Amino acid sequence: MAISRFYFPALPLHAREVELPPESAHHAARVLRLQAGDAIVLFDGTGGEYPAVISRIGKQRVMAEIGPWRERECESPLQVTLAQAMPGGDKMDFTLQKAVELGISAIQPLASERSVVRLSGERAEKRVRHWQQVVIAACEQCGRNRVPQVAPILSLNDWLGGLAAPGVRLTLAPDAPVGLRELPRPDTPITLLIGPEGGLAAGEIKAAAHCGFAALRLGPRVLRTETAALAALAAMQAVWGDF
Repeated sequence: MAISRFYFPALPLHAREVELPPESAHHAARVLRLQAGDAIVLFDGTGGEYPAVISRIGKQRVMAEIGPWRERECESPLQVTLAQAMPGGDKMDFTLQKAVELGISAIQPLASERSVVRLSGERAEKRVRHWQQVVIAACEQCGRNRVPQVAPILSLNDWLGGLAAPGVRLTLAPDAPVGLRELPRPDTPITLLIGPEGGLAAGEIKAAAHCGFAALRLGPRVLRTETAALAALAAMQAVWGDF
């Protein structure tokens, strides 16, 4: 049976017994039905983890005794930022969850010309907080001890205009002249730009190319937005990473 893992961002490192954060306590006691004496794992998102044992469960509180920190990592050797134009419905949740499992390093949500979803102000901030929770839950499930950050939503043009970090920049196109296997393994960070349901507009494709994004062929078929990022990440892990 797999040991349940809980994200604890403010873990008091020198305490012998800690109180789980409210969301984790509810999940442990009410959803997983864990009992005193059950083994769990705590991690603070910065690397490594702490074995722990549930010591007490009350109506509103779950206490755990923590053991010594251990260096356990399952991070990908590839450093990939997913720049995803926001799709409609719950497709973004699905994409982020699976992208975390596939080793993504960071997520940049984008508003593009053909994006169905339009968010700003408090609604945008609330959605980003929700996506961050999706990422945390995916880390708890898949065993990662480093939590990728979801950046604030930006328009595609603003994001392109602010790009400064060096590295390999890729986007997908069925008619691109180059496939993944034809590219050398990058030794710098990778940024993967994925369009929304209708794809990137012609002007956006031109602007991305101007900013150094190379078109990459991932087979001759047109992939849906929720498929494209995940297929590309899986292929990168198979060709360059740890698959």
